[in-house]
Amino acid sequence: MDLLSAAYGATSDEDDGELPSSLPVPVAPGAASFAPPPPKRPRWEYQPYLPPPQSFPQPPPPATAPPLASPASGRYVSKRERALLAASQAPVDSASLLPPQTTAVVDSSVGSVTDSNLRADILHSLRCQPKPRSSKSLPSKLSVSLKGHTKAINCVDWSPTHAHLLTSAGMDHTVHVWNVWDKRNSTARVLKHHTAAVKDVRWSPHGLSLLSGGLDCSLQLVDVVEGKVTKVFKEDQAVEVIKFNPSNPNLFLSGGYKGSLRLWDIRSGVVTKEFHRSLGTILDIEFSADGKQFISSTDTTRSNISENTIIVWDVLRQVPLSNQGLNIGIQHIT
Repeated sequence: MDLLSAAYGATSDEDDGELPSSLPVPVAPGAASFAPPPPKRPRWEYQPYLPPPQSFPQPPPPATAPPLASPASGRYVSKRERALLAASQAPVDSASLLPPQTTAVVDSSVGSVTDSNLRADILHSLRCQPKPRSSKSLPSKLSVSLKGHTKAINCVDWSPTHAHLLTSAGMDHTVHVWNVWDKRNSTARVLKHHTAAVKDVRWSPHGLSLLSGGLDCSLQLVDVVEGKVTKVFKEDQAVEVIKFNPSNPNLFLSGGYKGSLRLWDIRSGVVTKEFHRSLGTILDIEFSADGKQFISSTDTTRSNISENTIIVWDVLRQVPLSNQGLNIGIQHIT
């Protein structure tokens, strides 16, 4: 007991300012003796990391900020920074504000689409169609050679409103407009608005405009005078053939490689009707005179159904009509 009393009764060396161990500590009678609580440990607080001033600068607002400077060599440049830098250095022109494929490329060596350079006798014959049993007619010996396409020609079409103009579409991705009887230059326009072979081209009833379609899965309406694409109609198949409805010039029909037949509204640019049947590639289509029916011919090399060769369709009901008699007539012809 004496050893324990001596141990616990001794004063610690760390108790600064207390009485020496030889003197007793006075305690009030009846008061409880206790040691003061140790000081609390300071709470750890999260300090967010602040980048140094020389860190990557944030791109300024594009409306008022000058172009970004070129990044320093050796520093990593993110894709976003590279895109912003390229956009700030790229020249801005009016064509970039327009949707893609809004301007056809016109060859610089083009002639005129007017009839001012035609021979007088041909011009008179074209403007004044001779009456039945009239002795006036086109010259009996008249020929012209039109050269310009570099590959096979797929289609030709005379203008119904300008009798001196002819258009052609070729495998060389171009559409040519010919001023056939012009004495100076018969090549009026060379349009290069398609990216693949052009399979068909038709004169639009809406002024001097052409509608063409091809293997780039698009139909494009071109203003011949201005040489600009005014509308683009996207397809999911290579376009093989086009026809305008004779009773409604705002509607045209397209047929393609996958066998789809679609009736388009040229004003809104949307498909108004589709004609479904398991067909091969559409080779040709033709409307009836009143535009209420049309006939289509297809390639049957991928099908064993021979009656799908030629079909007469009802435009309003979007159904094929009976073609039994038509097939019999074709068999007799062949």
